[in-house]
Amino acid sequence: MAEEFDYVIVGSGAAGGVLADRLSEDPGTTVCVLEAGPPDRSFWIHMPAGFTRTLTDPAVSWQFSTEPTENTAGRRIPTIQGRVLGGSTSINGMIYNRGQPDDLNSWAQRGNRGWGYADCLPYYKRSERRIGLADATRGTEGPMPVTDMDWIHPVSEAFIQACIAAGIPRARDYNSGDQAGVGYFQRIIYRNRRQGVAQTRLRPAMRRPNLAVRTDARACRLLFAGRRCVGVAWRPAPEAPEQQVRARREVIVSAGTVNSARLLQISGIGPAWLLEKLGVPPVHVLPGVGENLRDHYASRFVMRARPGVITLNELSRGWRLGRELLRWALGRPTILATAPSHVFVFWKSFEGLDRPDLQCVFTPGSYKPGRTYILDDYPGVSAGAWQHRPESTGFVRARSTNPWEDPEIQPNYLSHEIDRRVHVAGLRLMRRLLARPELAPFLERETIPGPEVQTDDELLDFARRHGTTTYHLIGTCRMGPAGDPTAVVDDQLRVHGMEALRVVDASIMPSMPSANTMATTLMIAEKAADMIRGRSAPAEG
Repeated sequence: MAEEFDYVIVGSGAAGGVLADRLSEDPGTTVCVLEAGPPDRSFWIHMPAGFTRTLTDPAVSWQFSTEPTENTAGRRIPTIQGRVLGGSTSINGMIYNRGQPDDLNSWAQRGNRGWGYADCLPYYKRSERRIGLADATRGTEGPMPVTDMDWIHPVSEAFIQACIAAGIPRARDYNSGDQAGVGYFQRIIYRNRRQGVAQTRLRPAMRRPNLAVRTDARACRLLFAGRRCVGVAWRPAPEAPEQQVRARREVIVSAGTVNSARLLQISGIGPAWLLEKLGVPPVHVLPGVGENLRDHYASRFVMRARPGVITLNELSRGWRLGRELLRWALGRPTILATAPSHVFVFWKSFEGLDRPDLQCVFTPGSYKPGRTYILDDYPGVSAGAWQHRPESTGFVRARSTNPWEDPEIQPNYLSHEIDRRVHVAGLRLMRRLLARPELAPFLERETIPGPEVQTDDELLDFARRHGTTTYHLIGTCRMGPAGDPTAVVDDQLRVHGMEALRVVDASIMPSMPSANTMATTLMIAEKAADMIRGRSAPAEG
C-alpha cells in the first residue's frame, strides 16, 4: 500500500531541504521527502576541502555532462549536481552570493507578481544567519550561518590591492544590494565545517515525527488523477519493485534544474514532440519544459608563483598538509576550511555600463588542465572570469523514460555574440589585473593560456577549448504568465494547466541572477513555503 502524506517533496537540496523544514513546522501537517541519493555521512562532505572528492564521487553526485558543440571545441563538459541528502549544498563550493537587486526586478517586470527585490529581500534575510558585518539588508537569526573568509594568503591581499590600484573599489558587503567591487567571498562554513541544508535545515527538522525523509529513493514518475498530481512513484534501485507515495495536498518537485525538467517530461508534461518520442502518454502539453537552460561558462588563467612563494598547491601535500589537518581539528583557520574561490571581482566588461556584468575569481592555488580540482605540482595561482547574465540558452531533454539514463543537457555555451564579447572582455580584465606591479613580487609568469595567446580570436579559441561550467544551471521550468509560451510555472510556482503540482528550485528562474545560484534558490524556497501555507511575507525589522 502507498504511504500518504499532505506534501511530497522530490529532492532534498537547497529548495527541498528548506521546504521540508518550513512545511513540517506545523505539527498537523505531514511531509515526505524523496532523495535519490544516500544520507550525508561521508567525512568529505563535512570538511569543506572535501568538495574536491565529492564532485567526482558518483556515490553522492549526478555525473552529468553536456553535449559537445563547436563552442566547446567538441568537448563534453562535466556538469555535476548533488545526489545526496542536502543536494548540491552538500558538495558545492559553499559561496554565498545573492546577486543584484535588478536581477529580481527584471523577474517582476516579466509579469511575475511579487518577485521584485523588495518582495524577496525578507526571504533572503529569513534564510541566513550572517556572522560578521551586517546592515538592515542582512539576516542575523536564520538557520544557515554565512561567514567571512578567515584564512588569508598574502598573494590574495596583493591581488585585492592590484584591483584597487586599477580603479576597482573595495566592496563593503557585496550581498547588501551594492555588488560592484573586490573583496573576499562570504561562504556557508562555520567552525571549519560545511553548513549546507542537510546540516542546518534537514537534520533538525528530521527530529519531528511529521517529517519522513526517504534516501536512495529515485523518483521514476509523477502520478495523476486527470490533471491533478496525486503522488510519486519511486525505486531504490533499477531492478527494485516500484513504490508509491501519495500526496493529499500537493507534490512539490525540487529535484534541480536537470532532474525537475526530466521528471516532468517522463511523467507526461512537456513538448508534444518530445512526449511522442519518449512514448509517454501526454498528461499536459507544455512546450517550455526543459527549454531556457542557462549556465555560467568560465575560463581561467594560471600564473606560476615565484620561488619561495607557498601556495595551496604546496600546502596540500606532505608535512604541510599534516599541519593543516591539525589546524582543522583544532578549529583554527586552515586551507581545509576555505571555499575554492577566495577573492571576488564584480565589475564591468566595458566602460559606461550601469552595473557589473562580470564575475571574476582569484585563488592562491591552481589546478591541472582538464582535471577536476586536482592541484598543480608547481606553485601557482588561478584567476577566472564569466559573464553574469548569459544570453545563450539551451535545453534538458529526457532520452528515455528510464530515470537511470542521463538526459541530454545542452547549454549552448558561447552561442550568443554578447556572451562571446563579454567573456573575452573578462579575460582581458583579469590579465591586466594579474600583470599589475602589486603582484610582481609573487608571480613569475603566465602558464595558461600563455603569452602567445593575445588577440580576441585567440582568447575566444582558448575559452572554447578550456572553458568549463560553474555548475549554475537554471531556467528549465521557467516562471512566467500563462500567456508566455516558454513558461512552465506561474508566479505561485504552480505548473500551468495542472493541479496540486509545483516546481520549486533553480529551474524556475526566468533569467540568470548575477551570482552563484544557491542563495537565490534558498530564497525561492522560503518564499514558496509561505505561498503554500498561505502566509504573508515576514515583517521587516
